[in-house]
Order: sequence, then structure tokens, then C-alpha cells
Amino acid sequence: MKLVRYGNPGFERRGVIDANGSLRDVHDITNDDPGVFLDQDSVETLRRLDLSILPKVDEGIRLGSCVAVPTNFIAVGLNYADHAAESGMPIPVEPILFSKAPNCIVGPNDDVVIPRGSLKTDWEIELAFVIGKRAFNVAENEAMSHVAGFCICNDVSERSWQIEGTGQWLKGKSAPTFGPLGPWLVTPDEVKNVDNLQMELRVDGKVMQTGSTATMIFKVPYLLSYISKFMELLPGDVVTTGTPPGVGMGKKPPIYLEAGQLMDLSIENLGVQRQAVKAQG
Repeated sequence: MKLVRYGNPGFERRGVIDANGSLRDVHDITNDDPGVFLDQDSVETLRRLDLSILPKVDEGIRLGSCVAVPTNFIAVGLNYADHAAESGMPIPVEPILFSKAPNCIVGPNDDVVIPRGSLKTDWEIELAFVIGKRAFNVAENEAMSHVAGFCICNDVSERSWQIEGTGQWLKGKSAPTFGPLGPWLVTPDEVKNVDNLQMELRVDGKVMQTGSTATMIFKVPYLLSYISKFMELLPGDVVTTGTPPGVGMGKKPPIYLEAGQLMDLSIENLGVQRQAVKAQG
């Protein structure tokens, strides 16, 4: 299934995409608690419904982030062998973890705002997964039973704040609008091969990133198991798994986002995003 949140910011309703690609409202027959809404039994209940009898939502309505603001928004650094190479860094021997501020999350087509004082705002297309049930000390062979679904994440990054000075990644990853998610949360049964999904990001129509999840160093089950050794992951939590080559920082010379540009992102089976880049007012 493709799970959706739509409507005005802060007032989103829950929906699903039917077999014909139409958005259907399920807000009044589902539970706002992600531990219930994202539970496999709840998803199965939705799957058995005749979606055609549910209210159809007007085309063109704003899509919000496919999950509400999570407790944790965890990211994985240098998780693609080819991206590590373009960054001039060795392949990690274990996952590099950092956090993004959960309130940086926005809808898939909302504006990305360059913060005041930023000189090096960059793009990163990523596969993200969302937790469906509590995960702590989960074995790798049981990890996928804790995954509610997958979505696109644009891990927008301010490189000077991330790398220069004290070099703390949290600082460069957490500004408002630095976490577009969606358009949908796609349940694992509809993602044919999560280890071989094609990915692309364009800026003003020019291809900047192309890649495949096939070059991920640490795959989703390993990442979930590894992270759950150190912290409890809760339903609705987001883990974004790293980016392929082609980020602006890696260009020669480097290229960074400017107000007025457009970013288009796509991952096979997960849909598309489009963000206009604006300067902070």
C-alpha cells in the first residue's frame, strides 16, 4: 500500500493511494497513533477494504510528509561506496550515525528554504525507512518485521555548518525544511527489490545524482539491527540510509543550491518529489 498524509501543514489527514492512483481519505477510520496506524495488522485491515467507496480527495491538494513528526530522525553517513569515493573518505567499517532534527521534516513538494547565513546548502537523495513497531536489540534476520515502509528523503545539508569549524553533522542537517519526505510511505510488499532501486536527483532539469541502492554498504536489515543495539526505535521513527554520488560538495568545482532553483527527485517504486529553493525571508 501507499500511505499518505495530505492537507495544510499541521492539519494533515491520513490517506491511501488506490489501484487507479487516486488519493482516498482514511482519516476517520484509522488511528493517529503511529504505533497503531503503521502496525501490520492495521495495514492489512486497510488492504482488505474496498477503497473505491472511500472519499476521493481532489487532485492537486498538498501532500504532507508521509509520516508525522517522529520521535527520532536518524541518518547514516557515507553508506554508498561510490559516494565515499567521491568524498575522498574510506569506506566505513561500521555505520556512521547522526541525527536530524525531527521538525526539519516537510512534505515532498514543499519549498526548501536556504537559511540566513548559509553559503553551501546541498542536496542528497536517499532511501528512508520508517519503523512500524518498537525495535530494541533486534536481530538482523527479524529486522524487516519492524519496517512499516519506505520513502524518498532529501537529506538537505549545509556543508559549512556540517564540516567546517567543529564539524558536527547535526548542525548542518537540521534547519527547517531540510527533510522532505514522501510522497508516499510504500509498504515493503510493494517495493520489489529494496537492494536494487534506481535513484535520480536533478537541479533545474540537470541530472546531478544517479545511483542505485545496490551500492549501499550496509543494507536495511543490518542498519535497523545495528541502530537498535544503542537506542529504542519507535513506530513512526525515520531512518534515512545515505546517498549515492553526485552531491554538490563533490562536484569540481563544488556547486550549491541557490534561491529560484528546482530540485526533482525520484526513486524506483517510491514516487517523485519536487522542491522549489527559496531564501529565508
